[in-house]
Amino acid sequence: MGSTATARPHAGRYPLGPTSGERVLVTDLDGTLLAGDEDSRRRLAHALDRHPHITVVYATGRSLASVQALLAEEALAPWPRWIIADVGASIIDTADMSHCEVHERALRSGWPGRRRVRAALDRFPQLVDQHGVTQQGRCSYYLSPEDLSEEIKAAVQAMGCTWTYSADRYFDVLPPRAGKGPALRELMHRLDWQSTHVLVAGDSLNDLSLFRLGTHGVVVGNAEPALVAHVASDRLVHHPPLDGAAAVLHTLERLGWVQRPRRVVIGYHRPPWQHHQGRWQQPASPNGILPTLMSALGADTEGRLDAVWAAATTEDASTVATIPTSLPLALLPLPTAQWAGYFHRACKETLWPALTAQPHLIRHDAAHWADYEAVNAAFAQHVSAHAEHGATVWLHDYNLWLVPALLKNQRPDLAVGLFHHTPFPDPQTFQTLPAAEQLRASLAQLDWAGFHTAAFARNFRTLLADAPRIPRIGVHPLGIDRHAVATLARSRPAAPQPETALILSVERLDYAKAPVHKIHALARLLDQQPDLRGRLRYRLVCPPPEPGIRAYDNTRTELERAITDLNGRLRTRGWEPVEYIPRTLPFEEVCDHYLAADVFWVTSLADGMNLTAQEYLTAQTATGRTGVLILSRHAGAADYLKDQALLTDPHSPHDLVEKLRLALAMPAEQRRAHSARLAGLLTATPPPAEWARTIIDAIGDAAEDPARPALT
Repeated sequence: MGSTATARPHAGRYPLGPTSGERVLVTDLDGTLLAGDEDSRRRLAHALDRHPHITVVYATGRSLASVQALLAEEALAPWPRWIIADVGASIIDTADMSHCEVHERALRSGWPGRRRVRAALDRFPQLVDQHGVTQQGRCSYYLSPEDLSEEIKAAVQAMGCTWTYSADRYFDVLPPRAGKGPALRELMHRLDWQSTHVLVAGDSLNDLSLFRLGTHGVVVGNAEPALVAHVASDRLVHHPPLDGAAAVLHTLERLGWVQRPRRVVIGYHRPPWQHHQGRWQQPASPNGILPTLMSALGADTEGRLDAVWAAATTEDASTVATIPTSLPLALLPLPTAQWAGYFHRACKETLWPALTAQPHLIRHDAAHWADYEAVNAAFAQHVSAHAEHGATVWLHDYNLWLVPALLKNQRPDLAVGLFHHTPFPDPQTFQTLPAAEQLRASLAQLDWAGFHTAAFARNFRTLLADAPRIPRIGVHPLGIDRHAVATLARSRPAAPQPETALILSVERLDYAKAPVHKIHALARLLDQQPDLRGRLRYRLVCPPPEPGIRAYDNTRTELERAITDLNGRLRTRGWEPVEYIPRTLPFEEVCDHYLAADVFWVTSLADGMNLTAQEYLTAQTATGRTGVLILSRHAGAADYLKDQALLTDPHSPHDLVEKLRLALAMPAEQRRAHSARLAGLLTATPPPAEWARTIIDAIGDAAEDPARPALT
């Protein structure tokens, strides 16, 4: 067993065995990894930190003691998972710095021992022993090029040994089976590394055996001409005109194993695709934050952002590798149990009730909050690793509320903004959160904070009124891709006109959407006006949340019970009041429902914006229809559509009934005027990609202006 090297913060980040997505960098040290300017070495070290699926192996002429000293002193030397030392006579497992004796016995087979080698070569005074250099399983000398004679070579061969000569200086006598290449072959066999997943890097002839294994290779620009000549015809070997670390990083990028740091890092807690039933699925709607960010990142070449989307995933590397996208993604792997504590519990059971003005539903668990803290800390490191100096970081939503403080502490050079797609609660409600002060302190570290409405922005500003610094605040309502929705609506086949009026809601299962309130209101209306029975239908498209979220279990139970009771009580032959669709539908089918609906009913208790209302109005207007929008006063969209919609208060059972009654009774001429006025108001919001770019610019501007106003 060897002694333990000085620990590094990132030590142990590599898997102990192979993984499906693992890649392996096997690199010489002096002249290769440690060569080149400091900036190139720093960029390579950061790239390897950003990509923990790349296992680093040192293949060096140094001894273990020398490598340990290097790791203790050299901050830019990436931590290796394995060390091939002594020019391939030693293999060390850095998990405990132990020699891999089984493999070393094979590599050192036939070694006569240092004493016999020294004695046999003592007659050659031109061989100068490397005194002071720890050596195991080899003998190392200094030797001038003109003194490398056939007699010396023959003497080595007579002992059954091999030799290497490099840098016009170093002459190493090795066991007959030793060498960097043979040692790497032992590791590849033991760990089941595929040759296509290995990159070797070197600069001298004692690295030549590494290039004989059929792997990818890179010969650095400052390499010995003799090495260059030996591998010149190998198509797998790259020859970038760069020295040392710069050449290694260039080749990693050419192979697609690493991504370079970006000017913009977008931090959202999940990627734009979800893995479900064995395949990746993109968002059903073309609207919302996921499609908006996809649109901003997937612009044509001329307008493309120099950006990367940082997200978390619980999928394994082999599954992630099948994501059908060319978007720049940087995925942070998380254990499933940690994701559950973070998202299913802390986000949905602790934070979400406060955001939706339901503080009585807050459930706080110290273990789950620890998961929230741990994921935010990992996210901050993940974002930092992918951001170049002075980059703009655009975070999203309450899921990452602790990231701003962590990130600013690590990287004060970054411009950090956060957009809230959700409502932002008033300060009194915010303070009901058990971790309110911790969250408040982090939010105060933002350079910029964005909201859909001025009311949400005022809540945020008031919360931070006595903070040492107040972020610049922006109000930027998110719209939809109206052209895409209108084009789709016009392309849909005409459906036969039903004899009953159709009331429609399209919303995820969430108590904040007040679905049970709507069922009770419909029941009261039908009881008050029995003549409406058989003349209207309510269709509720209500997909379930991500599996594992308990926060909505009671809502689901109450909703399904209320629907069953109402349908069971009033159902007649050929008619029942409620059609319940508890699944995600293709957007084409959602659009058909929009076109068929006479009334669109939104009753959110709190809502950041509500894009389905915009989709409904766009589809209706594009096809000349005159549907009526009932919109909650507590949805962000109400700030922009105002009283041109039928505004309702879901906290008032009476108001819910009366606004539904009014919508159903609205005369045709009034419906046409209603639709026209609402359609005109929709043009106030920019297209999603333009919206995203405006915010990215605003974050950068806020960081550059220390005397920023509190509200923009």
